[in-house]
Amino acid sequence: MEIGEKLDILADAAKYDVSCSSSGSARANGGGLGNAHKSGICHTWTADGRCVSLLKILMTNSCIFDCEYCVNRRSHDTPRAILTPEEIAHLTVEFYKRNYIEGLFLSSGILKSPDYTTELLIRTAKILRKQYHFNGYIHMKGIPGTDPVLLDELGRYVDRVSVNIELPSERSLHLLAPQKTKKAIMAPMKFFRDSILVHREEKKHFKRAPSFVPAGQTTQLIVGASGESDRQILLLTEGLYRAASLKRVYYSAYVPVMKGKNLPAIKRPPLNRENRLYQADWLLRFYKFRAEEILTPEEPDFDEELDPKCNWALRHRELFPVEINRASYEMLLRVPGIGVKSALRIVRFRRYGYLSFDDLHRLGIVMKRAGYFITIGGRYYGNVSLDNAHLRNRLISRTAAREVREMSLFDGQT
Repeated sequence: MEIGEKLDILADAAKYDVSCSSSGSARANGGGLGNAHKSGICHTWTADGRCVSLLKILMTNSCIFDCEYCVNRRSHDTPRAILTPEEIAHLTVEFYKRNYIEGLFLSSGILKSPDYTTELLIRTAKILRKQYHFNGYIHMKGIPGTDPVLLDELGRYVDRVSVNIELPSERSLHLLAPQKTKKAIMAPMKFFRDSILVHREEKKHFKRAPSFVPAGQTTQLIVGASGESDRQILLLTEGLYRAASLKRVYYSAYVPVMKGKNLPAIKRPPLNRENRLYQADWLLRFYKFRAEEILTPEEPDFDEELDPKCNWALRHRELFPVEINRASYEMLLRVPGIGVKSALRIVRFRRYGYLSFDDLHRLGIVMKRAGYFITIGGRYYGNVSLDNAHLRNRLISRTAAREVREMSLFDGQT
C-alpha cells in the first residue's frame, strides 16, 4: 500500500478523536525545527491572529479491542493500515517544511498490546526529537494498560498526552467496551498527574531538569452513545479536573456510523448537547461554578434553548438584580452577559468612579442579557421584570432558536 493511501485511511480514522488542543508548552528551539510556543497549537485562530494546524492521524486503525461504538473496532469490516515510526516522522517533518503544519497529534488503535503500541509511539517521538531535532508540538496517547516505565519514557518526549475515558460510567464501559475498565483507564491518568507534579518541582530547583509533558494531559468523553444524564457527565468532569489535574476535558457527540444492539438509534450526533457541555465546562473552569449548581437532580439535563449560565440565573432569581457598582467580582461572573474579562474591567473601572449605562457598553457587557439581572446606580433597565413569566422567552433570541435545531450535516444517514 502506498504511503498516500495509508495517510488517507489513517487521517480519516482519526477524525473522531477531538482531544487535540492548544499546546501551552514552551519547548525551546535548540537549533532544530519548530517551536512549541506558549501561544498554542490548535485547529483554529490563536489570540495573536495566527491560524495553526496539526498533522492529525492514527499510527494504525487496527485494534485488538472491539468497542461497540468505535469505527476502528476489531470486528468492523474496514480497510486497515499502519504507518511505521519512520514514516510518521518523515511525513511530519516534510509537512512542517512545507508550512502545512506546526505539530503532530498522533493517536492509535491498540496493536498487539498496549506496551507494544506505546513502544512504537516512543520510537516515533525519539526519531522526531533526536534524529530530526524537531522541537515543535507533539501530542500523543497514554494507552490504558501500559507499563509505567514506558509511560515515563513517553512523557519525556511529548508536549501533551491524552488518556481518553470515552464512556462516562463503569456501567457503560461494561456494556459497550467490555475489554476496558475504569481502573485501567485511571491508572495512566494518575501516573501522568503525579509525574507532572514531581517534574515541576524539579524544575524549580534545577533549571536543566528535563521536561515531562509540559502542556499537561487531556481526556475525551463521548456524548450520547450511552444513557448518562448531562449532570452525571458534568460531575465526572469536575471530579477529573480536581483529581487528575487535567488541562481540558473534550466532549465528542456520538456519530451514529456504527450499528449495535446496545447503541442508541439516533439519526444525527447530539451536537447541541455537546455545545452545552462545553459551555458548562467553561463555567467550571473560569466562572467558579460547581457542577451541582449548574444541573440539579430535579433538572439533570441542559435546557436546549438556554445556555447553562442563563438557566442558572433564572433558577436563582432571588439573587438578582445586583448593583453593578457594588457587586463582588464573584457575583459579577454569575450575571448572564458578563464574561471574565468584562468582570475584571468593571472592578478596575469602579476604582475611579461610578459606572453608567454607556460605560457598560464600552466594557463589552452584553446588555441584551445582562440588563435583566443588574441595576446601574439603582436603576433597573430591563424592560421585563425578573418575576415576569415571559423573561425566559426574552432571553431566547431568534438566532438561538435557529441554532437549537441541530446542524443537518448527517441528514440522510442512519
